[in-house]
Amino acid sequence: MKICSLLPSATEILFSLGLGDQITGVSDLCDYPAEARSKPIVSRSKVDPSVLSSDEVEAVMIRILTNGENPYDLDKEWLVRESPDVILTQDLCHVCEVDAGQVTGMVAGMKVQPQIVVLQPKTFEGILDSITQVGRACDAELQAAQAIISMRQRVQIVQEKLPPVSKRPRVFSIEGINPLVIGGHWIPDMLDLAGGNQDMFAPGCPAKRLDWSEVREYDSDKLFIDLCSSDLARNLREAPWLELQEGWRDLTSVRNGEVYLIDHSYFSRPSLRTVEGVELLAELTHPDIFSGIAPKGSVVKLDAGRYATHPDGAIEECFFPYP
Repeated sequence: MKICSLLPSATEILFSLGLGDQITGVSDLCDYPAEARSKPIVSRSKVDPSVLSSDEVEAVMIRILTNGENPYDLDKEWLVRESPDVILTQDLCHVCEVDAGQVTGMVAGMKVQPQIVVLQPKTFEGILDSITQVGRACDAELQAAQAIISMRQRVQIVQEKLPPVSKRPRVFSIEGINPLVIGGHWIPDMLDLAGGNQDMFAPGCPAKRLDWSEVREYDSDKLFIDLCSSDLARNLREAPWLELQEGWRDLTSVRNGEVYLIDHSYFSRPSLRTVEGVELLAELTHPDIFSGIAPKGSVVKLDAGRYATHPDGAIEECFFPYP
């Protein structure tokens, strides 16, 4: 079977199910596992967040969409020539990845129509359903079922160790700054499964832009910043924007050094690694219960003592590798 994956999350699922050798094409965002980088690139984003700031990305996206363009270039010649049996795409965010509409239009004239599988999980359970979808479409239903059992077991292990709800810290997660955005969808589920208390956004809610006043008024005990499409280096480059917001230094999480910058891949890619994200969050939320979980290079933490005496303008110098 020839499979074309236009989603980093779908690519990760395929490799997890042992189907990596059947992947014939991917997007330029598919970088995990390492073997994915050797696959032919079929889709390329017109915006590169690795070299642009958040406000620059916003400006470029507005220009592209205003001009009626698509944010992604899809290689039609490749699709016609290679004629994949299955194409995995999404219909959740036209900004983050190629959407189903673009794919459907592109393959409309092909003699042999591929099976287009649209993944659009909105909750943790939805992510499990997506794995089932991929397994069913790619003749790997048993592998998918086994993967889901493993994911549920790992989450259950976390659940059994958590303290009562009354003793869980208030948490907040930010997936975009300048403009300020919460990721919604499965993020509230992840925060809850990891033992955080977050009642501002319901599981499955859409991504939403916020006013800074909402973050300030919620004033969580712990603040997680996992900017979409951002590794730690980009998170650190974006952090100075937070320091410019009114009342930033007065936040409980800032005063106590409970601000964490986290590699986005554990949050923005709904795949088997979502469980790793839950486990990672459990350690950050309850370090007295969980330890040794956070992968090396995945998190940096604000040093409250250093930051309290540090002048504004270089907040990135006050974050250090966690643990």
